Amino acid sequence: MTRWLAISNRENSEVVLNKNVWGVPRRAINQISKVKPGDTVLIYVGQKIVDKEMLPPAITGSFEVISEMYEDATEIFTSPPKLGNEIFPLRIKVKPIEIFDEPVDFKTIIPHLKFITNKKQWSGHIRGQAMRIIPEEDYQFIMKAAHTPRD
Repeated sequence: MTRWLAISNRENSEVVLNKNVWGVPRRAINQISKVKPGDTVLIYVGQKIVDKEMLPPAITGSFEVISEMYEDATEIFTSPPKLGNEIFPLRIKVKPIEIFDEPVDFKTIIPHLKFITNKKQWSGHIRGQAMRIIPEEDYQFIMKAAHTPRD
């Protein structure tokens, strides 16, 4: 079983939650084609300003992959401005393992994540990618962080 971090925006995180599907652009075929049923996907959302409040980058939940990759051109995802009218046609079906009541603030866990080797320039480990493999110990740390009381 492989653990994946799926890099998303908040709108598309809601699509994953409501429709149990994750999609990526064609340029990410090398990543998503390696995803197999039984793998786990953590959904990462970038920071966003909502009503003058900055929502930090966070992990919103964990999902089990339940299908092989398939192609679907149905427009269900919101494309970020830099990607034009991308429809994220390469998709996998997922089912929730756990939706976090309170998303895990990503910046607070960076010091503990092994896949982020440059802690100061951490966004370089995520930027420009649709998804990436993370080590088992990072997955376990994130799941534990989701259950640790936060202020």
